[in-house]
Amino acid sequence: MAKASKALTKNANKPSDLLQICKERFEANLIRHPNLSWDQIVTCLEKNPKKKKALAWMEETGGEPDVVLMQGIAQSICFVDCSLETPVGRRSLCYDDEALHSRKENKPKGSAKGMIKSLDLHLLSEVEYRHLQTIGSFDTKTSSWIETPLAIRTLGGALFCDRRYNTVFSYHNGAESYYAVRGFRTLLKLSES
Repeated sequence: MAKASKALTKNANKPSDLLQICKERFEANLIRHPNLSWDQIVTCLEKNPKKKKALAWMEETGGEPDVVLMQGIAQSICFVDCSLETPVGRRSLCYDDEALHSRKENKPKGSAKGMIKSLDLHLLSEVEYRHLQTIGSFDTKTSSWIETPLAIRTLGGALFCDRRYNTVFSYHNGAESYYAVRGFRTLLKLSES
């Protein structure tokens, strides 16, 4: 499956290929989006080309995005990175650009928030991350930065999550830290249902 996924990702540069890749993933994982049709998703994407650009970026960086119904105040139809481990093209990054600029030595190649600031994406919140874990087992060998409350970030910290021992854990680290097995997952909201 990993080889097929890499081959699909290489072909995601064309919009038609991207939609075909996402359609195949959608149909192979119906448990993630019960009662939704692929036609509904395409209609949402066609209304906003910026969302298609963000979706292409999610695919190109190894996120294997799929449609997930996220629970909250209202139920939202979203594309979420569903790669089993944190996306390969988004690892070894500190939390945000402020943390990146504060490092004096051994700077990483960038920051999680910096990579997505021009896209219609956001990091998963802890609630969204935990919801994702109800439909599969993700980050069993890696970890993912999550949206960090301002009170924690102001003091220099940032949050990340992973799944170990069949349990989802939330941790803290300095926002300027980075690791080869830590990346981030994103969410692209399509609509409220």
